[in-house]
Amino acid sequence: MNSLLSLAAFFQAAKKQTAAPVDPDAKAIAAVEKAGGSVRPLAQNDDRREVAYYLQGAAIKDEHIAPIAQIKKVVQLNLGGTSVTDAGLAYLKNLTELEQLHLEKTKITDAGLAHLKGLKKLSYLNLYGTAVTDAGLAQLTGLTELKSLYVFQTTVTDEGIKKLKAALPKLDIVKGW
Repeated sequence: MNSLLSLAAFFQAAKKQTAAPVDPDAKAIAAVEKAGGSVRPLAQNDDRREVAYYLQGAAIKDEHIAPIAQIKKVVQLNLGGTSVTDAGLAYLKNLTELEQLHLEKTKITDAGLAHLKGLKKLSYLNLYGTAVTDAGLAQLTGLTELKSLYVFQTTVTDEGIKKLKAALPKLDIVKGW
């Protein structure tokens, strides 16, 4: 009997050692997917990730994006058309690898842009159809990698754009037609 128990313990230990490694982000990815989002690698041989809530609309609220903070190497994030607010952007402040951020048609205001200050690799930001004003643009001056900014259907003025362009001369700002 002891030899059977020893043999069973041996096989149990061997099974644990040969189990596939668990993705440390798996729980957070599962939460994003449960809410209707997707998490995909950028390419076959690239472990950086894109997270999107494409076509999920107003059903996506701040609490649904909280798990994103636990996912490593997120470089693209699409929250366009969701009900994400300024408070939700707090979950993004540690996504230091983030390069592209879609916030179009969300409930973002100037206050929310303060959470983006640490996103030093951000090169693309879409604020189309948000409540952002010139005051919000002023919070983006430290994002020196920012190359494309979309502000159509906001209350951003030509003066606000001029000030941001002075701080970030390589920035292309699209105000609309």
